[in-house]
Amino acid sequence: MSARTGSLGAALASSWALLLGFGILMLGDGLQGTLLPLRADLEGFAATLTGLVMSTFYVGFLLGSLLTPRITARVGHIRVFAAFAALASAAVLVHAVFVTAAVWIVMRFVSGFCFAGLYIVAESWLNERASNENRGQLLSLYMVVTYVGVAAGQLLLNLGAPGEFQLFVLVSVLISIAVVPLLLAAGSPPAFAGAERISLGELFRLTPLGLVSMFVVGLVTATFFALAPIYAQRLGLGIRDISYFMTAAVVGTIVLQGPIGYLSDKFDRRLVLTVVTLLTALAAAACVPATEISMTWLFAAVALFGGLAFPLYSVCIAYANDHLEPSQMIAASGALVLIGGLGAVSGPVAIAALMDHFGDAALFWSIAALHGLTGLFAIYRMLTSAPVPMERQGQSTATAVHPSGSAIDSVQYCALQEYLAAHGAAPAPEYPDAKQRD
Repeated sequence: MSARTGSLGAALASSWALLLGFGILMLGDGLQGTLLPLRADLEGFAATLTGLVMSTFYVGFLLGSLLTPRITARVGHIRVFAAFAALASAAVLVHAVFVTAAVWIVMRFVSGFCFAGLYIVAESWLNERASNENRGQLLSLYMVVTYVGVAAGQLLLNLGAPGEFQLFVLVSVLISIAVVPLLLAAGSPPAFAGAERISLGELFRLTPLGLVSMFVVGLVTATFFALAPIYAQRLGLGIRDISYFMTAAVVGTIVLQGPIGYLSDKFDRRLVLTVVTLLTALAAAACVPATEISMTWLFAAVALFGGLAFPLYSVCIAYANDHLEPSQMIAASGALVLIGGLGAVSGPVAIAALMDHFGDAALFWSIAALHGLTGLFAIYRMLTSAPVPMERQGQSTATAVHPSGSAIDSVQYCALQEYLAAHGAAPAPEYPDAKQRD
C-alpha cells in the first residue's frame, strides 16, 4: 500500500528512517570520497592516475543506473539494496588491503555501480512516500540531510590517518549501518512504466545552453571532489585543515543554494545562470592567490566557489525544463543526467593531466576557464535568442550534491531511469504526478 500523504508531518513519520539511513550513507561516502585521493597521493600516484582511478566511479555509476531497474525487477528492492550495500562496504576494505592502481580502478567501478543502485532504490522509496503537496518540502529536507552528511564526512578524516587502515574500516562500518534503517523502512516498490522519447540532438536544439552547462557542472563537481583533497595536501595542509577545506565548499553550498534558487525563480533564469557561472569562474580563480595570503582567505574562497558552483546544477535543470513541454520533462531530465555523468567521467582525468603538466594550480585555473567559457557561451545565447517568457518559467527544485560528485536528486534519478526505459534499456519507476517544475 502506498505511503503517500498530503501532510508533511505524516510523510516525515514514514520517512525518517530513510532520511537517517541516507544521512549515514552520506557520511561514509563523503569520507571515502576525500580519503581515497589523499591515500593515492601518499602512495605516490600521479595526479593523472588518481584522476583515472576516481573517474571510474562514474563509469560504474552510469552502468549501475542502467542495470539497476532490470536487476530490481528480477530479485526485488530489498535484496538489491542489501547486496549492493554489502559489495560497496567490501570494496572500501579492498582499497586498504591492495593499494595498487589496477585494484583501485576495479573497486571504484564496483563502488560506483553499487552506489547508483543504492541511491535509486532508496530514493524511489522516498519519492513514493511524498505527494504533490509535500514533495518539494520533503526533497528539500533530503537535500539538507545530504549536505550535512557530506560536510560531516569530511570532518571524520580527523579520526585517523589516511595512510592507515582505520578510516577505511570506518567507511565500511558506516555503509553497513546505513542499511539497517533503510531496509526496515522499505515500503511498497514503485510502479513501472515507459516514458516519452527525446534524443540528445533534439534536446540540444531546444536548449543548447542547458546541455553545455550541465556537462560543465558535472565535470567540475566530480573534478573538485576527486582532486581538491590532493590539491590541499600538496599545499602542505594537514589532515585537519584538509577536512576544513573540503567542508568549507559544502558549507558555502548550504548557504547559497537557497538564494540562488530564489533568484532563478524570480528573474530571467538565463541571466541568473550566466551571472552565477561567471562569478564561479572568478571564485575559482581567486582560490589560487588566496593560498598565498592565509588559510582563512583560502577557506573563504573555496566556500564562495562551492556556494556558487554546486547550486548551478538545479539552475541548469530548471533552465532546460523552461524550454520543454510537460510531457518531455522526464525523458529530457534523464538525458541531462547522462550529460552530467559524461562530464563527471572525463573531468578528473583531463584536469589531473593538466595538474601533472602545469602544476597543482591548474585545478582551479582549469575550472575557472571552463566556467568562463560557459559564461561567454551564455552571453552569446542571450544575444542571439529570445528569452523564455517569465509566465512559462516555473519553480525550480533544489538538488543536492553528494561527495562522489554526482549532483542528482531523487526526482532526477527516477528521470534517468525513465529516459533509459524510453530508449529500450530497462523498465523504470512511474511518477504519474510528476509535472514540469520550471
